[in-house]
Formats: sequence, structure tokens, C-alpha cells
Amino acid sequence: MSSKKTNLAFYEERLNIIIEYIQANLDRKIDIKTLAEISHFSPFHFHRISRALLGEPIGAFISRMRVETAAKLLCFSKSSIEEIAYTVGFESPSSLSKKFKSHFGVSPSTYRTTKNHTIKKSTLMTRELNIKKPKILNLEDNNCLYYRMQGAYQTLDYASAWEKLWAQIKAQKLFTKGIQMFGLPYDDPNVTPADKLRYDACLIIHRNAEAVGDIGVKTLKGGKFAVFLYQGSYKYFADVYNYMFEEWLINTDYELRDEPVRERYISHPDRVAENKLKTEFYIPIK
Repeated sequence: MSSKKTNLAFYEERLNIIIEYIQANLDRKIDIKTLAEISHFSPFHFHRISRALLGEPIGAFISRMRVETAAKLLCFSKSSIEEIAYTVGFESPSSLSKKFKSHFGVSPSTYRTTKNHTIKKSTLMTRELNIKKPKILNLEDNNCLYYRMQGAYQTLDYASAWEKLWAQIKAQKLFTKGIQMFGLPYDDPNVTPADKLRYDACLIIHRNAEAVGDIGVKTLKGGKFAVFLYQGSYKYFADVYNYMFEEWLINTDYELRDEPVRERYISHPDRVAENKLKTEFYIPIK
């Protein structure tokens, strides 16, 4: 039994490295041999293991990452369709158009024009949010421990994820002042199927740490962010995102950088009333 757990932990650790590589290299050809090499599996085992852990073939995962990233850029950047096609690794705009229409049912130009094909309209007119105007901050790189989860955001076992991360803080003697809890929801639930949504629970740390099984170590890149402070229930996060992207972003001169948004959890839900919970949202901008 312990051997099986050790093997699974090893596979998940290698998968984290593979996914980080894919996300950082969408603008170029991603060679399956290279992925197999950095995973330390033979190509034969690599395909079987990656499919088992991802729930889809590695090629399908890469293709989906490209087209879903293109959808975000179409909505929230001013880049041309041609520029977006090359940014996410397509050889030509026509290649993107073909794949995009197959995936979303509309062309990139129609998607950009209408947006509401997959992006739900805001419900802010029926709910008042306690959210402050954003601060524009330039952040430095930060190291973190992280635990990756996949599935509908409302159903993920966040408590278990934080328990695992804090256990590593204790086991590796990493405790210092200034440890912060961040969440990285990579995908838009209005674009990506619920069972494919990805989320990293992260603890910002200030000492060197080691990856252990499904607990990874990585650097959260710095840069410019619009930081919103929201007070209220986690169940209204979708409305907060609607406000930030549909009400704020499109009425500014800022564009999104190709980085995931971040959520910083300031309050502890077991110690603070639901309507008093404080969360910061970090929107990467340029």
C-alpha cells in the first residue's frame, strides 16, 4: 500500500513540472519527447501516466490550453487575431480559426465581437458587492509551496489542500512571519469544462523548500497587478470576477498579461463571519 502511495506522489510531482512547462511554452512547438524527458518517464509510460492523471491525452490537453488561452486573449486584450494565434502556438490564424470554431462553435472574430457566447453577463445589477477600487502594484517574485487540484471550483476540497501545505511548513521547518495564502484559479468556468478547471493552493514562503510528492515548489512571478479588496462570502466570487473583468477592466486602458489571476485569503473562514471575510484579487495587467 505504501509503495502505491509513493508512486502516485512521484507521478503527481512530475506532472506538476510538465504542466508548468506547457503553460510557459504555449507560444512555441511543444515536443512530446521533451515532456517525456522532463517527466523522467519513457514516452510509452509518459502517455499512459499523463492521461491517467490529466483525464485526457497530453496532446488534447495542450490543444485545449492553446484554444482556451486564445479565448481569454480575445476577450481581454487588444492583440489582433493573428498575434493571438502565434502567441498561443498556432502556425497561422486560419489554424486557430479552425480549431477555435471546432471547440467553441464560433469563429474567433465572432467570439471577440459578441463575447457572451461563453462569458456570462454580470449579475451585479441584482447584488451589491463590498469591493474597493483597485490599487496598482508592482510585485516581486515570490517562492511558494503549492498543491494542484482539478474540478469544479465549488466542489474542491480546499481544507485538505491547506492542511497538506501547512503540514509541509511544519515538516520542513519553513515557518516565518509573512507566510501568505494564495489561490491560483487558472481557468474561467464559463470557458473550461467543470471537470477540467485547475486550481493551485499556494503558501508564499521565505525559506528554501523541497517538492514532496504532490506538493510542489515554484516561483510566483512578479509584475504589475490591479489588486482589489473584497469583503464578503466566497460564494459570490463569480460576481467579483464579473465586476473586475466586465465593469472595471474594459473601461480602463489596461490589458491582461498572460498570467493567472490570484486570490489572497486574508481571513480565516472558521474565525470570521461569512460576510466579513476579506479576500484580495490580483489581476495581472500591463
